[in-house]
Amino acid sequence: MAVPDADPSWSPLDPSLDAATLADAAGPAWSVRLLPTAESTNAVAASAPSPGTIVVADHQTAGRGRLDRSWETPPGTALTFSAVVDPRLGDQDWPLLPLATALAVADGVRRAAGVEPMVKWPNDLLLTDLDGSDRKFAGILLERVTGPDGRPLAVIGIGINVGMTLEQLPVPTATSLAVAGAEVARTDLFGAVARALAITLDELAADPQEVLARYRAACSTVGRRVEVQLPDATVLTGAATDVDTHGRLVVDGQAVGAGDVVHVRADVT
Repeated sequence: MAVPDADPSWSPLDPSLDAATLADAAGPAWSVRLLPTAESTNAVAASAPSPGTIVVADHQTAGRGRLDRSWETPPGTALTFSAVVDPRLGDQDWPLLPLATALAVADGVRRAAGVEPMVKWPNDLLLTDLDGSDRKFAGILLERVTGPDGRPLAVIGIGINVGMTLEQLPVPTATSLAVAGAEVARTDLFGAVARALAITLDELAADPQEVLARYRAACSTVGRRVEVQLPDATVLTGAATDVDTHGRLVVDGQAVGAGDVVHVRADVT
C-alpha cells in the first residue's frame, strides 16, 4: 500500500527530537528525559524509578514487547518512551492499568494523527488496512517495580510505529501511521499521548470500574470469535463476550488473564 501524497516538508523520519520541546509537549504532569539511543526505555526507567518521569529514546535498539519478544525499528521512525507512575490502585485493580493505558494511547493518537485506532485485548492498538485487515501499529509493556520508598510503581513502556514505510515493517501483521496515511511529528504525538495518559491515570485512580466500562466499549475484541494462545501453549477458541472486573477476557465463559489473541471474525451476538 502506498502512502498518499504528503506535504514535502514533512519527513517520516522526523529526526529533530528536542528535550525542552518534548517536556513542553508533555505538560506539567511529567518530567521528561531524552536519550539519543537506548537499548530499552523500560530498563532505563526501572533502574531508578521516580514517579512522574518519562524516558524517551530517539532510537531504541533493543526494545521488548510482551512475552519478551524483541521490538526494533529503524532510527527516526518510531516513538518509544517509558513512563514511571504510581497508579494509586489496590492490588486487585492493577490488572486494569494496561487496559487504561491502551485507552489513553488510542485517545492521544486519535487527537494527534486524526486516525481511529482499535484496541485489541489487552493493550495492542490496531488500524484497519485498505484490504480490511486489522494491523498492529502500537504496543504497551507494563512492569511492576519497587520505588525508593518501597511502594510498588509501574513502568509503562509505549512504542508507536510512526514513520515506518511498508518495506520497513517487521511482520505482515504490522503497520505504521505513515502507511495509514497519517502525517504526524513524533513530538506532537508524544505530547498528545503523554497528556492523555496523565488524565486517564487520574480517572483510573478515582474510579477503576468506570474506566473499565469505557474499555469494554472500546475493545474491538469483545464481540468477535477469537483464538487465544494461552501461556501453557494450548489454544482456546470461542466467542469473546466480555472483559470481567479484573480485566480478564471472557471467552465462552472462561476468564483469560494472559495470552495471545487472534481476531477471527466479528459475528458474535
